[in-house]
Amino acid sequence: EVQLVESGGGLVQAGGSLRLSCAASGFTFDDYAIGWFRQAPGKEREGVSCIRSSDGSTYYADSVKGRFTISSDNAKNTVYLQMNSLKAEDTAIYYCAAGSATGWGCLRFMAMDYWGKGTLVASSS
Repeated sequence: EVQLVESGGGLVQAGGSLRLSCAASGFTFDDYAIGWFRQAPGKEREGVSCIRSSDGSTYYADSVKGRFTISSDNAKNTVYLQMNSLKAEDTAIYYCAAGSATGWGCLRFMAMDYWGKGTLVASSS
């Protein structure tokens, strides 16, 4: 059974930092791209960042570039999202997803096959 379990969300003041974790199981970690998506109230789900652990390729949405860093620990089948300089507009539920998409396609939520249940990130101004 495929499982993606997110953790690390919470409430922080604007300018603060959080690190999200996504623990994956039930599939071959290296065969998939793992991405972070977010959905704010009343908005569409958007791709934030993704990584393909097989070659270390990483991709970021323009809105988070320079502030967020995605990384993976292949031994633990875990992907992390380090979020610095958080803004109020980063407030959303953050989801981890896995898919066979290649390149920038891993930032498209329609391209992902498996999803976690999400974790709430709230940044207050």
